Amino acid sequence: MGKRIVLADPRGFCAGVDRAILTVRTILKGSGGGVGAGATAGSGAGLPPVYVRRQIVHNKHVVEDLSAQGAVFVEELGEIPDEAATAGVPVVFSAHGVSPEVKAEAKARGLNVVDATCPLVGKVHREVTRFARGGYEIVYIGHKGHDEAVGVVGESPEHVHLIEHVGDVASLDFTPDTKLVLLTQTTLSVDETADTIAALKARFPWIEMPPSSDICYATSNRQAAVKVVAEQSDCVVIVGSANSSNSVRLVEVAQEGLGQRGRAHRVDDAGDLDDAWFDGVEAVGISSGASVPEEYVAGVITALKAKGYTETASVETTREDMHFVLPAELRRQSSR
Repeated sequence: MGKRIVLADPRGFCAGVDRAILTVRTILKGSGGGVGAGATAGSGAGLPPVYVRRQIVHNKHVVEDLSAQGAVFVEELGEIPDEAATAGVPVVFSAHGVSPEVKAEAKARGLNVVDATCPLVGKVHREVTRFARGGYEIVYIGHKGHDEAVGVVGESPEHVHLIEHVGDVASLDFTPDTKLVLLTQTTLSVDETADTIAALKARFPWIEMPPSSDICYATSNRQAAVKVVAEQSDCVVIVGSANSSNSVRLVEVAQEGLGQRGRAHRVDDAGDLDDAWFDGVEAVGISSGASVPEEYVAGVITALKAKGYTETASVETTREDMHFVLPAELRRQSSR
């Protein structure tokens, strides 16, 4: 066989990401006709059509594209002027979710919030609330500082104990009379989480599992596809941003599958490709994180074809048909 590309399927956008991006685009499209509470977006002098707290999804190209269309991204709500509340300018919460503290701040300021939190992340928030009310201590496997983890822990910081790795299990100290339950960030590596869960069960045999897995279907599906792709490749390229947890996990899964045969690399786009990566490489595997537009995968494929990788094979491990409706705030507006 000649030099070839092995393309993972599924890859790219998941339902939660698609919903979050569509939320902002819908507001931008309708900004001339008014959104939320009947107000006209950007009706105050110099105000934008929409504010977004943090990156709507963790992909720099998506953020740049929406910014070019008029969306203004802020790190914290304090950066939004009071005039925005008066004018009814929509403020979108990102797909990663926010803590009750952030929601309370928005309510106190009278901001016109459109919550684009991924429904699967929202599920974990509800689990924290339910278990905390039931008297549980919650062990949460996640990445410190990640927007999703910050929001989930914020639901009950006195009862949620965040750990990142197997080695962190030793730092926990619970007695058998403590009600314990395990929850996880939705974008983690399935295999890595399994090891940590095994360690938790060994140390705390009475710990309860969530009613269903917290790792989202898209994360699991993309990791499963990358494993198969890595088996057929000498090198794997994952398209995704550095702050995208699920993209970084795909790199780790791909590297584990490659073993000593080759290396896995992460790129934001074709411009990040390094010719040295492909010396002696016959088969290049490609996948992308759940927040990556397909056009950037296409750009990588085009660049690799120019390097002589003219054959392309697709590895499909499952079909996805998940779809999430737009946030309730936008559905109410469209029904008027």
